[in-house]
Amino acid sequence: MLQHFSFKSLYENKQLPGWSVSFFYKQHRYTAEYESEGTIKWIGDTPADEESVKKMIHELMLFHVYD
Repeated sequence: MLQHFSFKSLYENKQLPGWSVSFFYKQHRYTAEYESEGTIKWIGDTPADEESVKKMIHELMLFHVYD
């Protein structure tokens, strides 16, 4: 489970898609860029179980941004 999930727009013009996301997972802080088509680019470390973490990020972004 992701904890302390936060996101912010990459651009001053909030209408442009692209977000910076950060969260804690298994007591480690991760940051990434979430692009409009759903691509996730990790900044720094990549989680060992990357695919399950990506799924959780997609679900949170759909709920917070696209809903």
